[in-house]
This record gives sequence, structure tokens and C-alpha cells, in this order.
Amino acid sequence: MEKNLCALGFMSGTSGDGVDSSVISSNGKDSIHIKYNRFDPYPTKLFKRIHKLKDNTQKKQDILKNHNEIVELEKEITNFHAEIAKIISKKVEFELIGFHGHTIYHNSNEKISKQIGLGDYISKITNKTVVYDFRQNDIKNGGQGAPLSPIYHLALIKSLLREKKISIPISILNIGGIANITEIDKDFNISSRDIGPGNCLIDKWIRKNSNKFYDENGNLALAGKTDKFIFDQYLENYYYSNINSKRSLDTNDFDISFAKGLSLENGTTTVTNLTVELLSKKIGKYDIFVCGGGRKNKFLIDSLRNKINNKIFDIDDLNIDGDYIESQAFAFLAIRSYLGLPISFPSTTDCKQPTLGGIIVSKGPSLF
Repeated sequence: MEKNLCALGFMSGTSGDGVDSSVISSNGKDSIHIKYNRFDPYPTKLFKRIHKLKDNTQKKQDILKNHNEIVELEKEITNFHAEIAKIISKKVEFELIGFHGHTIYHNSNEKISKQIGLGDYISKITNKTVVYDFRQNDIKNGGQGAPLSPIYHLALIKSLLREKKISIPISILNIGGIANITEIDKDFNISSRDIGPGNCLIDKWIRKNSNKFYDENGNLALAGKTDKFIFDQYLENYYYSNINSKRSLDTNDFDISFAKGLSLENGTTTVTNLTVELLSKKIGKYDIFVCGGGRKNKFLIDSLRNKINNKIFDIDDLNIDGDYIESQAFAFLAIRSYLGLPISFPSTTDCKQPTLGGIIVSKGPSLF
């Protein structure tokens, strides 16, 4: 009988609002038991520093230019994660840590993905085996470094299928800063891709034009009207750009300068409906379960339902908290990496062959 390992997974997503943490038990294949989830918001000062650095890192040369700030922020983010790990270790046991870090620059065309976070430091102070820097092997093998969650989506679907909670074929749509979709056919073949902006356009607009961080429930979008001229002009420029052809996207691929001059409400409605339009063009034919923060934007989800023929469900309807799919995924990826199992595939990241995961920092005795 295969041994299940217990891992803590961290995700600090493109919203930069804090850290999602999950502990799962798994064999790295098709057995998943979700044991613990929590969210820890970043202090306001750290939140602002993360977004400032992200905004100031628009091209690869900026990584070197902002070296000192990156080093300082990397230490602060790592310490924040380490403190969470210590708290969780007093509540639930785990053997591994999957540490995603925080992405400050991702460009699939340049084959660069920069996550900041010191995996060896977390390993030292927690005395746990840590897996981090998950994307580099995939990039070296011709992949785009993202998305990495699809293999977890497949394992989760297999687990739910055994419980007769779902049927296949099926899709999982994750709406974070960027939206990505995983499609699973009747033979359990998986394919995935980023399909457009998720929350990033909306969140950027809200942060720049108000003292809020996001459009709660889509209430601002509901109160405004779409500027048809700006909407059409943006779409025309977008479909002529190379962004539309990318398999892997970054929040820096999208800006809000096109909406300058609109009121808060009308700008929110316009960028939200643009998001809906772009996503609707790249969603496949299967029924969809939605996870990620964007599923809570009622205006966004209702508008998407009205645009496409697919049935759209909230993954929470399956008694799974949709806020933590990504952090669970990195716990699962840590387990697969430790077991020497691939985490990315030609059909998920466009890598040349199934590719192993991140850097493993071992501490303590063997897990077996």
C-alpha cells in the first residue's frame, strides 16, 4: 500500500493580499485528504511594497535594477511564511513544505519566471523538508513555467469521482489575478492554459481609483455602465497583440491606462466586462467548477454565465473551499517532487516532456 505524506502548501498569489496555507495528506497521485486551511493577510505596509515592486518590475532588466529591494522583500516575505509554518505546526502535523514564494516577474516568451522566497531558510528554522522554486525545471525543459496546478486538479477530480460527487469530462477554472483553466476529458487526459485576466484588471483599477483593494461582490461593476467605445477599442488592440497568443500570462501583461478618465463605477464595469469577454472566448465546451477569489465577484460570474453555454458551478458546492485550491496544489506538488514524480506536462505548460518539480531542501531523517 502506498504511503501518504502530509504537506503544508503556501500560495502568495498575484493579488498580493496575503498567504493562503493548506495542509493535505496524499500519495501524490489520486488520494487527497484536506486537513487544514488558513489565510493570513499581509500587513498594509508589506502589501504596498509588494505591489510597488511588482509595478516597477515590468521587464527583465528591472530584476537587476531592483536587486536591493528584491533582497529585502524576499527576507520579509520568507519570515512571514516561516511564522505561519510555526503556528500551523502546533495545530497539525506535516512532513513537507511546498513554498511557492511570490512571483514578481513572469514572461513566458523570455522564459523567465522570478519567484522570491528563501526555501533553505524556512527549512532551517522549521526543521522540515522544503520544496521551492517549482517553475525553473519546466522552463529549462522548454515549458512556460505555468500553470502548475493542473496535476492537482486531476488528482482532486479523481478523488471526487470516487465519491460520486462529479462526472467527467469537466473543467476547473481558477480565477486569481490571472485566470487559468484545466480541462479533463473522459480518459483523464489533462490540458491547461491561462485564458486571460482574472481579477488583475479589476483590482488594479480599484486600487488606483479608490481606497479599496477589490470590488466586493462586484457591487461597483453592478452600479456602473460599460463605455462601449473604450471596450471596443481595447478588444481590437488586444486581439492584434501577442498577448492573445500566449499560453502563460502575467498580471503585467495587462494595464488599465485605457480606462483613464472614467468614473470609478463605469471604469469597474468596463474592465469587468472586458475580463468576461476575454475569458468567454477561451473557455472550452465542458461544464466548469470555479475556484479562486474571482468566484466571489457575483457580477463577473453572472456575466460569464450569460456569455457561454457551459454550466458554471462554484467548487464550494462540493464542500471544498475554493479559496485554497492553489495552496493545496503546492502541498501536492511538494509531495510529488519528493517522490520523484513529474509536476508539469506538454499538455499543461508546453514543456518537451513530463518534468520534475522544484528544489528540495532536506532536513531531519528520511520520511520513510
